Amino acid sequence: MTKTRIEVNICLQSPGKRTGDALLRWSDDARPLGVYPVPIACIVGRSGATALLIAGVHGDEFEGPVALSQLIDEINPEQLEGRLIIVPALNSPAVLASQRTSPLDGRNMNRAFPGDPDGGPTDMIADFLVSVLLREADLAIDLHAGGKASVFATSALVTRSNNQDLMQANLDLAAAFGAPLTWLLGGFNDTRSLNSAALNAGVPMIAAELGGGGGTDPIEVSQAVIGVKRCLAHAGIIKQTLPTAPRSIFVETRSIADNIYAPVSGLFDRQFKAGDQVENGQLAGYIRSLDKLDDVPVPLHFSTKGYVLAHGNRGHVMRGDMLAMVVCETHM
Repeated sequence: MTKTRIEVNICLQSPGKRTGDALLRWSDDARPLGVYPVPIACIVGRSGATALLIAGVHGDEFEGPVALSQLIDEINPEQLEGRLIIVPALNSPAVLASQRTSPLDGRNMNRAFPGDPDGGPTDMIADFLVSVLLREADLAIDLHAGGKASVFATSALVTRSNNQDLMQANLDLAAAFGAPLTWLLGGFNDTRSLNSAALNAGVPMIAAELGGGGGTDPIEVSQAVIGVKRCLAHAGIIKQTLPTAPRSIFVETRSIADNIYAPVSGLFDRQFKAGDQVENGQLAGYIRSLDKLDDVPVPLHFSTKGYVLAHGNRGHVMRGDMLAMVVCETHM
């Protein structure tokens, strides 16, 4: 029997569209006897597969929550041969605070899976998703973005699996989503992520990165809505004419040494953008000192050929900050 301490105040089974909350009981100074609600929607049509749609794992990434909110508004039970369970703000305390980690315990939810029903609030929500919602799912999609600190190229994330059927199902979802890049996660994937939880549960899943900056980009939101609908159509849950998914380039992380980190503090004069294809030795930018305006700027160069998956979003950077995340093209 599931031990979760989180209760859902709507039915997840019967036909129709319902919205409500998963009720997180966490006694603190702000709400000693209250609850922290995690918004949840369920849309049930005719018999079919169940898709679990998640966003807001990090609270400063808003493209996903907006895209899923649009889908809740647009999709009706009559359109479905299956069921959608939609959680647009999984880490709702962080989303309401517009911060990456939970203000309740300072935890990063995508480093908390599979969670713990007897842990803190982040562990409890992670456990609820794994032990309750993921068990209901035939496929899962988790929407992310760069948040306040970074900007990502639009990409789908696929976790590698030794189970060939599961691996192919993941690749098929990524192809349906139709992002320009498909990032294959291997040894550098954190085993405490939602991707890893889905892998362990044997549930086909992709995540997606959708720009960033801490606000909402209408183009990224629109691409996310269309991409999710294409995945639902691929699973037979909806029948709708949608734009054909473009070809995606497979990329992977070869080494974190391929990334560029700030060697000193200062203003980052960036000479590239997310999604750019770059060459070994290409100028990436300069670090310009504010402490000594007559100092020679520090030039930075890419050390490998590849694609810029993400870049930092801060104008003034500190030593050790990520300035460019570089991935290399690969083939399946």
